[in-house]
Amino acid sequence: MPMTVVRRRRGVFPRLRKRMRNSFLLVPFAGLLIGWVLATLVVQADAFIHDLDARWAEADLSGLWFLRTAADFGSAAKTAVAAVSSAMLTFIGVVFPITLVALQMAAGQFSPRVLRLYVESRVTKLTLGTFLCTFLYTLRVQKEYGASDGGDAVVPYLGASLAMGFLVLSLGLFVVYVHSTIRLMRVPYVMDRVCRESLRLIRDSAGPGRAVDGGAAERAADPGGATVAHVRRPGVLQAVDVPRLVALARREGLVLHLVPRIGDYLVPGTVLFRVAGGPAPSDADLQAALELGVERTTEQDLAFGIRQLADIASRALSPSVNDPTTAVQALDRIQVLLTAFAVQPLGRAFHRDGDGTVRLVETLPSWPDLLDLALTEARDYGIGSVQITRRVAACLDDLERLAPPDRREPVRRHRDLLEEAVHTTAATPQRAAFALHPDRQGIG
Repeated sequence: MPMTVVRRRRGVFPRLRKRMRNSFLLVPFAGLLIGWVLATLVVQADAFIHDLDARWAEADLSGLWFLRTAADFGSAAKTAVAAVSSAMLTFIGVVFPITLVALQMAAGQFSPRVLRLYVESRVTKLTLGTFLCTFLYTLRVQKEYGASDGGDAVVPYLGASLAMGFLVLSLGLFVVYVHSTIRLMRVPYVMDRVCRESLRLIRDSAGPGRAVDGGAAERAADPGGATVAHVRRPGVLQAVDVPRLVALARREGLVLHLVPRIGDYLVPGTVLFRVAGGPAPSDADLQAALELGVERTTEQDLAFGIRQLADIASRALSPSVNDPTTAVQALDRIQVLLTAFAVQPLGRAFHRDGDGTVRLVETLPSWPDLLDLALTEARDYGIGSVQITRRVAACLDDLERLAPPDRREPVRRHRDLLEEAVHTTAATPQRAAFALHPDRQGIG
């Protein structure tokens, strides 16, 4: 039976890039550093220009386009720099509480699982870093130029010009930041973002592999042998360094079976690997290939996108919110992901070395698992809403038509569960028939 390999393309320095993406410290601190260094260089450059102007009075440096404004308005330029410095501090204190309000709204309206979208926002980090850079730069420049008020005071040629440039850049980024934040506070944009990330992961994860004979596949699928338990701190399994594990297994002549799935929470003592073909490698070598964190991520977790969308639908169907239209919008995106999964290899991933020998077996979500995750909560919480039952019925119709024949039975099982739940809650057969009529808009 042909098997498939899941190839995860993580790029260069994946752990460093992941920490940068999840950290709100690096870009702002980089902005502060850039502001300090630029201020130092600009002050020295303006002092050098001032000395040249004093030595060679015939050199009309003020005629250069990038110096003209500062030369014409010597003291006024210093005042402008001071105004920019104080304005930036006010800007930072007023604008960025918007982010905290947005985070609170996202946690209450959407799901705590989508807060990562705000933390990972490049626009927010870049805007904050630019504001801090502008503030520190203008503050330092103001201090240096304010130290000399005599007749031969240094004119802030470059200092004022660069300060105006930072001001224009900050205002432009502020507009982009407000636009981005408003989009992230709207449910459809958040759900589309989650859906796009999941589709990208599905597309990048599954790839064709060489066929292996049934006996080899069976031995790789259940290697037996020794086990390796988790001994480090508890956490969510976020990613697996597949090339590293394959190389380790090939060097030792082993077959490794990764027992937990990506997204599982590991506690000390949890079985991580089953090893066949020889003694188990050292715990340090095996566990160094696993990345743990405090929450699930979209890096390698195939089911996490559906989990986020299902959470949004569940929150919308709660009695305190009672917004079935938002739940229908979540089901629209859930159907997109299920349609993509319907033709993808699921259940197990067989990773091979360069010779085609299976070295690592990884457990993936199965097709029934994904269906259960996607539809169970929406059906149970929305059984009293005709809008939800009609949308779920339309989703099941499309999946039964698009799924391969060997994956249609779980779809039929969910249809039976939906019909059973509707007939149990509907007051009359007519209401049940209306609630089970497929409609992609629910009711419209």
